[in-house]
Amino acid sequence: MHGILGWGVHLPHHRLDRAQIAPVAGTGGGTGTRTVASYDEDTTTMGVAAARAALRARPAGVRSLWFATAEPAYLDKTNATAVHAALRLDRDAAAYDAVGSVRSALGALRAALTGPGTALAVAADLRAGLPGGPDEAEGGDGAAALVVGSAADGPVLAEVAAWVSLTEEFTDRWRVPGKPASRRWEERFGEVVYARLGAEALKLALAEAGVATEDVARLIVAGTHARAARTVAAGSGVPAGRVADRLHATVGNTGAAQPAMLLAAALETAAPGDHLVLLTLSDGADAIVLRATAALAEYRPAAPVAEQAAAGAPVSYGAYLAWRGLLRVEPPRRPEPARPSSSAASRNADWKYGFAGPPGAPRPMADVAGTIAAFTVDRLAYSPSPPMVFAVVDFDGGGRLPVELTDVDAAEVAVGDRVEPTFRRLFTADGIHNYFWKARPVRGGTER
Repeated sequence: MHGILGWGVHLPHHRLDRAQIAPVAGTGGGTGTRTVASYDEDTTTMGVAAARAALRARPAGVRSLWFATAEPAYLDKTNATAVHAALRLDRDAAAYDAVGSVRSALGALRAALTGPGTALAVAADLRAGLPGGPDEAEGGDGAAALVVGSAADGPVLAEVAAWVSLTEEFTDRWRVPGKPASRRWEERFGEVVYARLGAEALKLALAEAGVATEDVARLIVAGTHARAARTVAAGSGVPAGRVADRLHATVGNTGAAQPAMLLAAALETAAPGDHLVLLTLSDGADAIVLRATAALAEYRPAAPVAEQAAAGAPVSYGAYLAWRGLLRVEPPRRPEPARPSSSAASRNADWKYGFAGPPGAPRPMADVAGTIAAFTVDRLAYSPSPPMVFAVVDFDGGGRLPVELTDVDAAEVAVGDRVEPTFRRLFTADGIHNYFWKARPVRGGTER
């Protein structure tokens, strides 16, 4: 029996109110909010956050890591290796990328499920579009991670009963490398093609699993073509009340991360014995039938999707455009950082990526919260989003470290605040991303 052993989701702290878009761009926008990755987040850092949440809820000896995204931080260089290092996985745990398309996330999950031992499938995405366009308003940033394996690797929470994959070449959405936004063909074309593929994949998967349409407890339809997703769901025969919320009103479409994210949200409300169907429309159709097991009743995710979706703080449309590089703003009037040293980073990888001490005292601190002992608000330091807030943090159990704060309002920081480590990008110089750990406020009364 192979299936899901655990999951973790990361939704960025910032939210863009879609109503802000039209007054500036002249068009676009709408109602609700979308998630916005901070200036110091990318798909790698968000993938680390989701994977940490997954392993916190279900610790496991991961034998392989598969990282999928349509917006990789690097080409040529493997992005999964930074995720591997931040999670402090064993050296003999393989790490691979599956990047460039939304569908790559399904390929990563399939590879993880078919490999030996416990595997981790991580998907993350940054979704943007031209100002005022539909992709800008409909998109969302985030990441999701699934721990998968067999009953020999741990309690299976949802077993895979069937997986049908249909592939068809057609050009509905595309993006040329180096371009900031996707382009789309006439909407009706994609809707017709996906409606046919989705209906066929769903029928074949249910037949393979021996599950009747009326026995589907939750139908999850993922994909970047929202109209096609609605059409497929409406024609599926599954009652509307059993079709999963696509989180449009609060999160937006998270692209490659959406299938695993919506599956995680559905599992959080599922009951043992429920049949869930994940139907993903992307350059074809993938239909996965899962059966929730008795073990699901005892599982507690580290940070539920609903809890994260309801949280967050507003970000201005101007800041969003600047963070995305769509609005050129006055740069900091300070020298830009020098290129980080690859050789120094390699020698100190466990400290830089794993936030662990030197050899002989390698206590990992990534999961240790702390208290702000002192702080300063620096409006002169080089930062893509000034001011920089720097704090001296006393970590639980001993240890003091000066560290940059993120996801904070400088006016609200106070001595005594509780913070927790988070893996972020300090800066990028000469094309090299300088990843390290910052601290963010502990919110909601739960330390993660």
